[in-house]
Amino acid sequence: MAGSLIGSEIIKIGNEVNDMIRKGEQICNLTIGDFDPAIFPIPAELQHEITAAYQAGHTNYPPANGMAALREAATAFTKERLGLAYSPADVLVAGGSRPLIYATYLALVDPGDRVVFPVPSWNNNHYCHLSGAEAVMIETSPENNFMPTAEELAPHLAGATLLALCSPLNPTGTVFTKENLEAICDLVIAENQRRQPDEKPLYVLYDQIYWMLTFGQTVHFDPVNLRPELRDYVVYIDGISKCLAATGVRVGYAFGPAVVIDKMKAILGHVGAWAPKAEQVATAEFLPNTPAVDGFITAFKHNIQRSLETLHSGLQELKAAGYPVDSIVPMGAIYLTAKLDVLGKTTPAGQVLSTTKELTSYLISEARLALVPFSAFGTSDTAPWFRMSVGGASLASVEAALPRLRAALDALK
Repeated sequence: MAGSLIGSEIIKIGNEVNDMIRKGEQICNLTIGDFDPAIFPIPAELQHEITAAYQAGHTNYPPANGMAALREAATAFTKERLGLAYSPADVLVAGGSRPLIYATYLALVDPGDRVVFPVPSWNNNHYCHLSGAEAVMIETSPENNFMPTAEELAPHLAGATLLALCSPLNPTGTVFTKENLEAICDLVIAENQRRQPDEKPLYVLYDQIYWMLTFGQTVHFDPVNLRPELRDYVVYIDGISKCLAATGVRVGYAFGPAVVIDKMKAILGHVGAWAPKAEQVATAEFLPNTPAVDGFITAFKHNIQRSLETLHSGLQELKAAGYPVDSIVPMGAIYLTAKLDVLGKTTPAGQVLSTTKELTSYLISEARLALVPFSAFGTSDTAPWFRMSVGGASLASVEAALPRLRAALDALK
């Protein structure tokens, strides 16, 4: 299993770019779904609480399922903000969302079980490999903002164990509409009603780590609010990593049916994938601080949206000028979906660009602009779509990169 596990293409590209930046090259890095703390620091109040927690001596093991105060704060926060009522006993805290997603797979999926997920999507292929699952990848389309539809999923749910969904979606920054998610929920309900008592149910893993980062009139929807009868079959993935620019603070939490959460607790208890105790104590103090949370989120979303809109406007100007580019209106998360349809063209060095990986390398060298192709998220290596992540780049850097992108496109023949 380990020998055949492939590395993250995103991290590979990001590491190459960071090496170039360390050598003094000025590159607009739109690769990793992370934040530059100099541009997007965590909330000052959260930082204060973390420091205070360490000074108070919270440096020993936390409870394996998370500090009680944090689980209580997370459930209160979720109830107040989303209307989802869960018990603190049905919450599991871990070091970010990754261990929780992996634990969901291990708790529900046996080797050979089928896991259905759309592409592009983040990391589901790796979790299938790690758990021995059969990956059923559903191609999505730009016409639906790369969100899966009920019609696309319907032929593949019979006999599946897990349906992995994410909204706002990494890598696209797009979201489910109410009608689309309702239709998918109805499919899951119908499939579980069809199954015999001795059959595994079809569960839904719902990754909503970006739910607080939606823009304009965009609304976040989730399965249990839309279809309460799905409560026993949905595991939610949440946390502070993205909404508070706190990727390195490593506080994530999952909540869902007790029978699943308890098994996930047992798994992670042996793995020891705990969030640090001081950070848990601090997060428990910060989440109920509504003025601080709202004040941070308002400013944070404004700055993220401004960078995304700058990229979107720049690409739309290029499109209007006849360049083979496009982009989807940013709806949520920290990502813009961009289309650069130039495969088959020749670089000034005489190279014919045949894959998006080659185009990625060309843009890094010629435009000093680093993107991640959708091929890193499960699509074809010739699909002309890319993820632009704005958390690690300043607005000035984004603005400066657009003329360089135009020049690099002009240089292609």
